[in-house]
Amino acid sequence: MQRDKLAAYRARQQQQQQQDQPGQAHEMTPVGGGAYVPPTSPQTENGAGNGSSDPMANFYSEVTSIQDGIAQFSSNVSRIADLHSRTLNSTDEGASRQNEALLDDLVGQTRQLSNELKQRIQALASYPVTRAQDQTIRKNQTGLLRQKFIEVLQNYQGVERDYRAKYRQRVERQFRIVKPDATPEEVAAVVDDAEGGAQIFTQALSSSTRYGESRMAYREVQDRHNDIKKIERTLEELTQLFNDMAVLVAQQDEALDRIQSRAESVQGHTAAGLQNTEKAVEHARSARRKRWICFGLFVAIIAILALILGLYFGLRNNGGSSSK
Repeated sequence: MQRDKLAAYRARQQQQQQQDQPGQAHEMTPVGGGAYVPPTSPQTENGAGNGSSDPMANFYSEVTSIQDGIAQFSSNVSRIADLHSRTLNSTDEGASRQNEALLDDLVGQTRQLSNELKQRIQALASYPVTRAQDQTIRKNQTGLLRQKFIEVLQNYQGVERDYRAKYRQRVERQFRIVKPDATPEEVAAVVDDAEGGAQIFTQALSSSTRYGESRMAYREVQDRHNDIKKIERTLEELTQLFNDMAVLVAQQDEALDRIQSRAESVQGHTAAGLQNTEKAVEHARSARRKRWICFGLFVAIIAILALILGLYFGLRNNGGSSSK
């Protein structure tokens, strides 16, 4: 039912966009090779966007926009993987530098987009709704968006880990060009420690007979170390995002638990009130029944007294007439 409502809203939105004049801003616009521009629709006085008075219409609008943002994020990750691959496989230094610049720019845009999506999903969870069914829709839609966002973050994390391993392999291969008989300890030192490995690399260069090729290998090792550092930074940021999302889930679950507890408490008080009302009605009926019984007894007593008095006076009158 919720998907049908969202699909219907998106269909109406597409029809409205087709009727709009050319040049009107859309909710998501990729610029600069993947940048994401969040929606800037004006807010009305009651806080509803897109000029609509229906809060759920604006809610669905934000859901759609966040979905587009997540799709853009996923597309950025695919392009990042492609640029990593080009950087590793490029034999032209100029092309490699250009790919690295594009990669740095796209990673920065993706970092900004991920932070924006996290904040918007967090805000969506507290979107103002009044009806109980709308609260259920808000909870389910927010949960779905959160899950999709976590999935694309996990995909990004996997891409960065894979290419970190490939960069490390490239460093090892380049070092073995300079020193084919390098020990595993020396290889590990060069791969894991850029500064400490530089000393080993410098010593290997001094004894290498392939000086020109060795210098090129050394420059590439330095570049790959810089790439590994950038990837390490990205992985740290992704880890922090995962932690933030986990805290967000915990906070929202706690808030939902409080709301549910409050609702259960209200329901319990309502049920108790109904029971008390039923008891009061039963007591009222019992009291009314007792009053009718008392009234019946009273009438019966009056009738009996009237009968007795009637018989008494009747017999007395009959006795007086006989004596005469």
